[in-house]
Amino acid sequence: MQGTPQTTPPAAYATTDRTVPTRSPDRASYDKDLVHAILDEGYVCHLGFVRDGAPVVLPTLYARVGERLYVHGSTGSRPLRMTGQAGPGLPVCLTVTHVDALILARSAFHHSINYRSVVVHGVAHDVTDSEEKRMVLDALVDHVVPGRAADSRPANRKELAATAVIRLDLNEVSAKLRTGGVNDEPEDLALPHWAGVVPLRKGYDTPVADAGLAPGTELPDYLATF
Repeated sequence: MQGTPQTTPPAAYATTDRTVPTRSPDRASYDKDLVHAILDEGYVCHLGFVRDGAPVVLPTLYARVGERLYVHGSTGSRPLRMTGQAGPGLPVCLTVTHVDALILARSAFHHSINYRSVVVHGVAHDVTDSEEKRMVLDALVDHVVPGRAADSRPANRKELAATAVIRLDLNEVSAKLRTGGVNDEPEDLALPHWAGVVPLRKGYDTPVADAGLAPGTELPDYLATF
C-alpha cells in the first residue's frame, strides 16, 4: 500500500500583473525566504487603501506569522473600522522598505540608494477570534523584541476590546532590491567629483531603565544581548 505523496511547498510566490514591476524588473524577486527575511527585519509597514475614492497610506506596526501578516491598531482607526465593515474584506497594498546605503554618483541623475523592499497586495480581514487575537498580540510584541511577550502583562479584556487586528495573507507578493555601487556613464568617469557608497547601519543603544521600576528589577537577558 503506497503512502500519501509528500508535496514540498513552493519556494517562490507566483507572479501576477501587480507583482511584476514595470521598471527594473530584474531587481524583483519572489523567493519566499528572501521576502520573509525582509519582513521580519522591519517594524513599521505602510498600509494603503482607498477611502471615499481617494488613496490613503498609513504607517503602522505589523508582524509575520507563517504566511500571514497581522497589522495592529485601535478599534477607532479608519482602516480597521473599514475592514470590519467591508463584508468580504478591505483591498489593501502593504509595503516594507529598508535603506541599506546611499549611492553618490558623479552625475546627479545616477544618485540612488541600495534598498530591500516588499510589496503585498490582497484583501485584509478583521481578526475576531479571541485566541487568534491573543496569539497575534504576543507575536507583535515579540516581533519588536523577541522574548518580551512572556515578560510583560498580557492584555486584559478591556484592552483586547480596544485593540483591533487585521490579517493579510501572503499570496500576491514581491520583493525588490538594489545592490552594488555607482552606475555612472563612461563619459563621466573622469569628472572631478567624489563617487561611492555610503553604507547605513541600524543599531541599538544601551537600554535606559524606567525611573519607577520595582526594587530589584534587573535588565533581562533577552535585552542585555539584544
